[in-house]
Amino acid sequence: MFVGHFGLAFAAKRASPRSSLATLFAATAFLDLLWPVLVLAGIEKVRIEPGITAFSPFDFVSYPWSHSAALALLWSVLFGVIVLAATRDRVSALVSGSLVFSHWVLDLVSHRPDLPLWPGGPRVGLGLWYSIPATLAVEGAIFAVGVWMYTASTRPRDRIGRWALAGLVALLSAAYLSDRLGGPPPPSDMAVAWVGVAAAVIFLPWAGWADRHRVTVEPHLAGA
Repeated sequence: MFVGHFGLAFAAKRASPRSSLATLFAATAFLDLLWPVLVLAGIEKVRIEPGITAFSPFDFVSYPWSHSAALALLWSVLFGVIVLAATRDRVSALVSGSLVFSHWVLDLVSHRPDLPLWPGGPRVGLGLWYSIPATLAVEGAIFAVGVWMYTASTRPRDRIGRWALAGLVALLSAAYLSDRLGGPPPPSDMAVAWVGVAAAVIFLPWAGWADRHRVTVEPHLAGA
C-alpha cells in the first residue's frame, strides 16, 4: 500500500492530538523509509517484474530486516521508545509505535506471499494487489476515511493550514495514481529506492508544515 498507510496516519491524529502529523507519517512509513536505504546498501533486494501482480511490478526478493513481522515489531517498539524519550508523551509513543507495525499489517493484506514472518522464515501475503479495482477501492477508502477523520478533528489556523493540507492530499493522491497506473515501470531497483528517499524528503516536512498551521478541535466539537 501507499496512501492507505498515510490514511492511518491522518486518522491517528484524533487518537494522539499532541503528535505532529510528520511524526505520524514517519511512523506509518518507517518500514518503507528503512527499506530503500537497505536496498541502496545492497542488504535487501527488489526486482522490477512487470505482471508479477496486476497492481505492482515489484518482486521483493529479500527484505527481512525492514519487512519481516518480527523485525517490524522490533522497529515499532524502538520507534515508540524514541518518541517517548523525545516527548514524554505516552499516548504519542503508543500510537506512533502501533503505526509502525500497522504498516506490516496493511502490507500483509496487499502483497503476494513475499513478507517473511522472520528473517529466513515462511512468507505470507493475502494478495490484494492481484486485483486493481479491489486495491483502489480498499486503499482509497482507508485514505479517504483517514483524511476525513483528520479534518474533523483539526481546523486550520490560517490559509496555510487549509491549502497546505489540500495540497498534501492532492499530491499524495496524484503520486499514487500516476506511479501505479500512469506510466511504465521504474527502470531499476536503484531508481525505486531513490524515489522512496525523495518521497520521504518531500512528504514528511510537508505534513509537519501543514499540521503546524492547524489546531486540534475539542472532542465534543469534532463529533458535532
